[in-house]
Amino acid sequence: MAKYPSLLEQFRSFYFQNNPKNLEEAIEYFTLFGGMGWHVDTSKTPLELIESKLLKNYTYIHNDITKVTKSDKVIHAFLSGIASGDRRIHSALKRGRITRDEADEAIQSLREMGFLTQESSLEAPPNDEKVDDKLNFSVPFMRFWFAFISPYFKGIKEGEYKEVKERFTNRESGFSDLIYEQLSKELLKKSFKEDPIVEIGSYWDRDVEIDILAKTKSGKIVAGACKYSNAKANKSELTKLKAKCEKAELTPDIFVLFSKSGFSNELKSEKGEELKLYALKHLKALVEDLSEKDFIECIGKKY
Repeated sequence: MAKYPSLLEQFRSFYFQNNPKNLEEAIEYFTLFGGMGWHVDTSKTPLELIESKLLKNYTYIHNDITKVTKSDKVIHAFLSGIASGDRRIHSALKRGRITRDEADEAIQSLREMGFLTQESSLEAPPNDEKVDDKLNFSVPFMRFWFAFISPYFKGIKEGEYKEVKERFTNRESGFSDLIYEQLSKELLKKSFKEDPIVEIGSYWDRDVEIDILAKTKSGKIVAGACKYSNAKANKSELTKLKAKCEKAELTPDIFVLFSKSGFSNELKSEKGEELKLYALKHLKALVEDLSEKDFIECIGKKY
């Protein structure tokens, strides 16, 4: 299986190379262009960069990507299904309009290449309910490409970018949520020093989704939620998280909340051993002590 750098390694390289002015900007642009080793001019808007770096160079980038996908229409449809949905296999099948047998072959091939990784719910759902695994792109840019660029190749080839731009504008606000959640897990692993986290992931079944579920060395269960919005997280976020855990028959020892825009005073007053709060500024710990050794050189063309 091909070995891609970890998401944290890619983020640290991106941060070192492009020196974004703040963490929000870093997450936003990393979500779109991360993992490729390209220089990204963060003084330009995402739409400006999408047009100048990607749409204008569509043919060249597409040709590079098809060296992996072999121009297989089934694989392209399946990858777009993963990128634009909840990443569950059955959901990607519906979106891509392909069969399970076709998908199994594609998954095996893409996992062997390291292009995708497969993730299971950290705990089995109650009542032995079977749930699908989720699939993750090893490189953030590929998720963006197959969500917003690949499905609209016909118009792009003709120089028509309206559909791509409209699609991106409509979904831009929530597209960074996954990267924020993944980086939050990295921060959590770094933060639990006295009782290290030995297992971390997410929980899902047919009715419940819990962003973060982890276990520490001493056996404590940690459950968390991530809120990547312009509104502060308030006590209702904690209430919803506790309700989800109860429905999933989980009894966490510690709750953690991550919020881009901080927390209400009421929620802050409850912070303690059983509730830990992490604002966006805390992610700065992931990009401390950066140096040349963190930079991952671009292997392909520099667009």
